[in-house]
Amino acid sequence: MSLFGLGSRNQRTFRTKKSAPSGSKGEQLRKHIYITLGSGNLREAVQLPPGEDLHEWLAINTVDFFNQVYMLYGTLTEFCTPSSCPTMSAGPKYEYRWADGVKIKKPVQVCAPKYMDYLMDWIETQLDDESIFPQKFGVAFPCNFEDVVKTMFKRLFRVYAHIYHSHFQKIVALKEKAHLNTCFKHFVLFTWEFQFIDKAELAPLDELLHSILQL
Repeated sequence: MSLFGLGSRNQRTFRTKKSAPSGSKGEQLRKHIYITLGSGNLREAVQLPPGEDLHEWLAINTVDFFNQVYMLYGTLTEFCTPSSCPTMSAGPKYEYRWADGVKIKKPVQVCAPKYMDYLMDWIETQLDDESIFPQKFGVAFPCNFEDVVKTMFKRLFRVYAHIYHSHFQKIVALKEKAHLNTCFKHFVLFTWEFQFIDKAELAPLDELLHSILQL
């Protein structure tokens, strides 16, 4: 199944799929990703190819992971509502509040759908900003690029945590369990490879993570 092959019952939530930087190098890196993913070796697929630029590799994969999470959540929009998910949570112990440091500086409690709206708008703003994510290869990335990417991955993980804790049975009913698990495993192995998420942030899915990483 294509990574972006999931349908949606609520098309209003869908936006144009984000594109990675253009150019022959981008095509080469994307081809490498698809070949390694096709081999079924996810651990190999997340590794920086020999001789390639780290930031270019991170940029292309960040766009892909954003698209994956967005499409996955899109299958659940009619089930993840303000009434069913009044907070953005991952079980009873973990609640995520939103702040972007610009429009909303102090973390605020919002329902899960609103959190998702804020998150997707925020990520798209970063991806569309060519001073952060250059659209042509060879253009220098900002000195804080890895910090921006780390924040993105931390927040995308929260979407997975919410899906597993609040909507997993619906995912099973939609026959998307295998797809979710594969996408999440790929995401986790990538974040682990580059140490993008602190262990404390991963706690809501600790048992699943141990199974994936074989710690």
